[in-house]
Amino acid sequence: MRQNIDKRVRARLFARRLEAGLEQSGLNRSSLARAVGVNRSTISQLLSPDSARLPNAQVAAGCAAALGVSADWLLGLSDRPEQVAELLAASVSLTEAPRALVDEQILAWHREAAGQKIRHVPATLPDILKTDAVLRWEYAPHLGRTTDQAIGATEDTLNYLRQAPSDYEIALPLYELHSFAHGEGYYRGLDRAARREQIDRLLDLHDQLYPRLRIYQFDARRLYSAPLTVFGMRLAALYLGRNYLAFRDTERVNAIRSHFDNLVREASVVSRDLPQMLGELRACCG
Repeated sequence: MRQNIDKRVRARLFARRLEAGLEQSGLNRSSLARAVGVNRSTISQLLSPDSARLPNAQVAAGCAAALGVSADWLLGLSDRPEQVAELLAASVSLTEAPRALVDEQILAWHREAAGQKIRHVPATLPDILKTDAVLRWEYAPHLGRTTDQAIGATEDTLNYLRQAPSDYEIALPLYELHSFAHGEGYYRGLDRAARREQIDRLLDLHDQLYPRLRIYQFDARRLYSAPLTVFGMRLAALYLGRNYLAFRDTERVNAIRSHFDNLVREASVVSRDLPQMLGELRACCG
């Protein structure tokens, strides 16, 4: 419940915040008065620490717009000076993605979340776990990012994860590994030797990094997830193909984290059972 504030107290608060807004904006009283469409004396009265006068809605809104702050902040109804559009821009951003969830931006987000759990639903197999052969096959058709860049970025991120104290959880749909092992769907055209080498790498990395690295598989017929990564408690990014849609507000980050945790709870194959499944799939590669 919002606390009721005496009009005189609110007027003094308005005066202090109006003065602070003027100093930050670089405007003077005359220029502010012109921007708002009032006399300079009106602004002077509003700035007086002894005045009990509060502006009407039109003047308050005009002052806020001219100073680049929110009217609620000027009137003492909010502790945040930013306008709604600025708050939204700070909490949601659209960042270019060169090709997939493996580049300098992703590595920077990993570092930002050092010591916190990383939750990841990849678009295909996790790039950080792929062999050079799979990366070269996958990145070859794409312009704007060479395979060597992709391999280098993958190695940088994986090396960071080896050293960082963060836990890393990956959730994959069941069909992803099956499609990969059989060379079907997205992986059609990838030769059998490369698929076998990739499965061996997954087994090796699981052996090296478990339990800090945990891979779960969920049934996509029951649950669906877009590609996403949750970096600790303060950032979640959805992968859109050419961009990441990144959220920093608590409500959305918590919602996306809760979605991921539900994938883990409902997983058909948990991480400790992954080696057995990979061994069975390896047989499909000859």
